[in-house]
Amino acid sequence: QVQLEESGGGLVQPGGSLRLSCAASGSRFSINRMDWYRQALGKERELVARITSGGTTNYADSVKGRFTISRDNAKNTVYLQMNSLKPEDTAVYYCKAGVYGLGLSFDAWGQGTQVTVSS
Repeated sequence: QVQLEESGGGLVQPGGSLRLSCAASGSRFSINRMDWYRQALGKERELVARITSGGTTNYADSVKGRFTISRDNAKNTVYLQMNSLKPEDTAVYYCKAGVYGLGLSFDAWGQGTQVTVSS
């Protein structure tokens, strides 16, 4: 079993910054890619950023140049640095990890952390 624990959400003014963290636990498994998704009220969940185990990154067009995803493989932790935040970035942010081991492969999700951008 793999558990993901997110932290770092909160209320921030437009133009501000936040840093989200997601720590994965579960010693029997390894983690490949790690993603950040978000879901705004009344909207579909969308992929925000992805990072592979080798460090290759991808971003949604809406966050390119403002958000940076990074990871610490030794700590099984992924980060999302969010700068120049806009009200439309308001959403619940979820961490997802591609997990493999013991002949299995599956996705694990965190519980989500609320990010609110408002003056």
